[in-house]
Amino acid sequence: MSNFKLTVSYDGTDFSGWQTQPAHRTVQETLETAIGTLTHETIRVNASGRTDSGVHAVGQVVNFHSETRIPATSMVRAINAHLSGDVVVTACAQVHDTFDANRDAIRKLYRYVICDGATLNPFMRRYAHHCRHSLDAMSMRRAALPLIGEHDFHSFETDWPNRATSVRTILHLSVNRVGEYIWIDIEADGFLYNMVRAIAGTLINVGRGFWPESQVEAILRAEDRRQAGPTAPPEGLFLMRVT
Repeated sequence: MSNFKLTVSYDGTDFSGWQTQPAHRTVQETLETAIGTLTHETIRVNASGRTDSGVHAVGQVVNFHSETRIPATSMVRAINAHLSGDVVVTACAQVHDTFDANRDAIRKLYRYVICDGATLNPFMRRYAHHCRHSLDAMSMRRAALPLIGEHDFHSFETDWPNRATSVRTILHLSVNRVGEYIWIDIEADGFLYNMVRAIAGTLINVGRGFWPESQVEAILRAEDRRQAGPTAPPEGLFLMRVT
């Protein structure tokens, strides 16, 4: 039995998230069906984490066990031959039997993309949140600084509690602008449910001048989801990298 590690990219628009659900198209089921068709086995893939409906991935990491004799060097092309164009395998490696994409993930990088132009390019409507208010990206960047480090992120967690603890460590958080596009990059040792989208919604409120920059630190200390901004829409969110 071999253990394979895959890096997978997908456009989440037409998927009901990562996790298999009855009567819904999901990334997990699509990938398992493709690999199973190739290897003639019942395959279960294990992901570094679940993504919600409409959320995209550039570098999702998964692993699966198989009796196949197909070498890892041939696996990418072989699996992709059985996949639709909105999900592709970009890399494959044979790894140690004990490797687990979920348990062995030590940090993840997410990117949230916003367009604050007067109109949204129709070719970007699936991949950016259109904010109809002009945003101050520098103000958003300064407001985000108190979130870096180890904190209880209860204020940015939907449906609390859904984890044993709300304490996480944000290792990197930046806000950048090019033209009418702003992106928020957040790398952490783990994420709570809707954490990135809640942070994005909060920083948007700062960027539009609805809240002062100091409000973000106050929200963090409050440990109350009701104090934070709205959960930003899913189409702007990308899982960029898993380490």
